[in-house]
Amino acid sequence: MSTLLYRLGRASFRHRRMVLALWIAVLAALGASAAAFNGPTTSDFTMPGTESQRALDALAKQFPQAVGATGTIVVAAPEGQALASAGNRAEIQALTKEAAALPGVVAALDPFQAGAVSPDGRHALVQVQFAEPRDKLTDAQRTAYENSGKSARAAGLRVEHGGEVTGTGSEVGGTEGLGVAVAAVVLVITFGSLVAAGMTLLNALIGVGAGMAGLFALSSVVELTSTAPVLALMLGLAVGIDYSLFITSRHRQNLRDGLDPEDAAGRAVGTAGSAVVFAGATVVIALAGLSVVGIPFLSVMGLAASATVAVAVLVAITLQPALLGFAGDRVLPRKQRGTEHDPAATRPGLGFRWAYVVTRWRVPFIVAGVLLLGGLAVPAAQMRLALPDAGTAAQGTAARQAYDLISEGFGPGFNGRLAAVVTGESAEATTRAAKEAAAAIQTVKGVVAVTPPQLNASGTTALLGVIPATGPTDEATETLVHDIRTTVADIGDVSLTGQTAIGIDVSEKLVDALPVYLLLVVGLSVLLLMLVFRSVLVPIKAALGFLLTMGSAFGITVTVFQQGRLSDLFGVDTPGPLVSFLPILLIGILFGLAMDYQVFLVSRMREDFVHGDTARQATISGMGHGSRVVTAAALIMISVFGGFVFMDDPIIKSMGFALALGVAVDAFVVRMTIVPAAMSLLDARAWWLPRWLARVLPNVDIEGERLREHLDRAAPDVAAKV
Repeated sequence: MSTLLYRLGRASFRHRRMVLALWIAVLAALGASAAAFNGPTTSDFTMPGTESQRALDALAKQFPQAVGATGTIVVAAPEGQALASAGNRAEIQALTKEAAALPGVVAALDPFQAGAVSPDGRHALVQVQFAEPRDKLTDAQRTAYENSGKSARAAGLRVEHGGEVTGTGSEVGGTEGLGVAVAAVVLVITFGSLVAAGMTLLNALIGVGAGMAGLFALSSVVELTSTAPVLALMLGLAVGIDYSLFITSRHRQNLRDGLDPEDAAGRAVGTAGSAVVFAGATVVIALAGLSVVGIPFLSVMGLAASATVAVAVLVAITLQPALLGFAGDRVLPRKQRGTEHDPAATRPGLGFRWAYVVTRWRVPFIVAGVLLLGGLAVPAAQMRLALPDAGTAAQGTAARQAYDLISEGFGPGFNGRLAAVVTGESAEATTRAAKEAAAAIQTVKGVVAVTPPQLNASGTTALLGVIPATGPTDEATETLVHDIRTTVADIGDVSLTGQTAIGIDVSEKLVDALPVYLLLVVGLSVLLLMLVFRSVLVPIKAALGFLLTMGSAFGITVTVFQQGRLSDLFGVDTPGPLVSFLPILLIGILFGLAMDYQVFLVSRMREDFVHGDTARQATISGMGHGSRVVTAAALIMISVFGGFVFMDDPIIKSMGFALALGVAVDAFVVRMTIVPAAMSLLDARAWWLPRWLARVLPNVDIEGERLREHLDRAAPDVAAKV
């Protein structure tokens, strides 16, 4: 592979104008396609095969008017006033008529007729039923809904708009630019050259632009969740900068060693590019592997992000050497241009000194690192998962204002209504079963009220509203859902659904899939690293380090986002359960990123070991040469992911936090401390591989051994400089 990439790197360098023109053309074509075919994203997290989803599917066929989006307009009178007064009642009736006349609305219920007035008489709910589901509503319909009630506000009433209609999903904002700005500063400090830093950043931006444009171009035919583009942007930026950084760093080293620019670029792509291809492949495989879980929205998120990463790899191994051709020796600091590097005159850097310390005191470092990460992982045992609701939205948003006002006037359970769907062969049988189910559900502990059944036109499907006493993400509500299902199990065909029930079913399905996916990822890491490093113990050590990374990342995320410690520091308004797909998504992403650092550090160790260094010397050399670039890469990823922590969306905020934290732990504690200490402890045994296994495993040559042999045969005098 290294020889093939070497040739690709030289060809891209030599034909740099054509390569740049092709990528600009690709970017323009994808951008035009995105503008022409861009479709809406969805904020629905459906789960085929669950009871709640089966009930929704049945409603869509038998009771279509009941599956349209619902809105809840909350009205509150000032302290000391009652909504039942003549003036206030007239304002509410006028608001109800206004809501009923909104575009797309089929009905709006007067709270006085529907009994939706709070016991204190100060709060009322105007239920608004739309004909279309939430994701088919237009921006104009949402805006009209949110602007209703101006007359009531002018009369002194508080009016807030909530419900499904206000669910807008995640959108890319400007805060992620902070991460890119920090990444640019890190690149300038690392390279000491504005040209090298700007070129690396430009390369990554072209890659992520092409990836995102392609993703949006497909959004009209593929249903994207609202978080999928943000996740793709997050990963595309991080790995795009890092992969270009690795290749540029090796190219600069080659130039300092006296190679001509074209050969330096070719060898950079052949060696560092091989590591980039493998590292990118691990990220792609891990993310695409989310498809095996069998959860559609998670599969789409994984495939979208993996496609962006794949584009980043292609850009790094083709466009980056082309840009290096344009830059020439300006990728080097001014004082290093035109001079050949003398290794003997170079003072060992911080990476070498750190490697000496870690390998000398290897046992204390291993014990301290394991105890530290093990202690940080302890809170993960209390992790709870749920789909986010309006109660976790940023304070000040319309959805959060309505949620809090409903909780104040009616109790938190009114924000998490459940729906019992009763079906029967005849209208008589359905009516009888619905009455029996309503009576049974009313006896379940934690149920506040059950609304009278609503029947479809044929009378064969009935819908019961169930009001729990607790909020949508409360642990007691989860217990209540199971209790209701057990209670009605013997009463005909009764299914429980609603956004709260869907969230509970999705979370439980994801929890069940988590061990399977973790086993798949860990097993995959062992096999892939065994293939790359031709060792048994190195892959096992890497997998154990990955488990330490995951445990500590989960533990600290639970501490901040669920338990609320230091929550103010990270802008977490309301601590609560983690979003249900965060753990499984985090495993897939961090696995790939952890393998990045493992490959970039340990591949240099193996390269020096197979060329005659002792195991300890190889470990120190690998750390010394790789620590600077890995440190820069980790800081860049932390900056990019950390930029998303400033977004208001709780899903994106928690994802950015967990990823930034996971990268920091894996890069600085696991890969740059525990790994070299363990490698030193294992000594030459680290590279042991049974002979029978050595014959079976193909040699992917990620260190460029065969490339060296090829260059030795072609030009021994030049190869001696490698």
